[in-house]
Amino acid sequence: MAYWLLKSEPSSWSWQDQVAKGAQGEGWDGVRNYQASNNMKAMAIGDLAFFYHSVNEKQIVGIVEVCETYHPDPTDASGRFGMVTVKAVKAVTQPVTLAMIKAEPELADIALIRQSRLSVVAVSDRHWDIIMKMAQTTL
Repeated sequence: MAYWLLKSEPSSWSWQDQVAKGAQGEGWDGVRNYQASNNMKAMAIGDLAFFYHSVNEKQIVGIVEVCETYHPDPTDASGRFGMVTVKAVKAVTQPVTLAMIKAEPELADIALIRQSRLSVVAVSDRHWDIIMKMAQTTL
């Protein structure tokens, strides 16, 4: 299993929207960056991702699971980009802010900080464990 972080503007697609989709999940559409798209191509059924509210909140608020691998994104008229489908697993007990992540020396090399504009990034096993502790959350 691999771990990821998916960013979403809560005004466009929030954690509450994701939860409301239930077990069927929702396609993670609208990604138009090749590196982020390649990250989604690498995802497998059962992989887990942090759900990150970007823009004003800048915090991890939940965990989602990949329930459908990379497939065409119907919002891309060019046909160049695809999407995965994810379903909500669990809200984190304690949201983990970007400021908290930046303040943790063991997370200094996390892709969220190194590639701050990328909307889909890989998370190492070690980083996942650290953030899960910060979030006071277990699965």
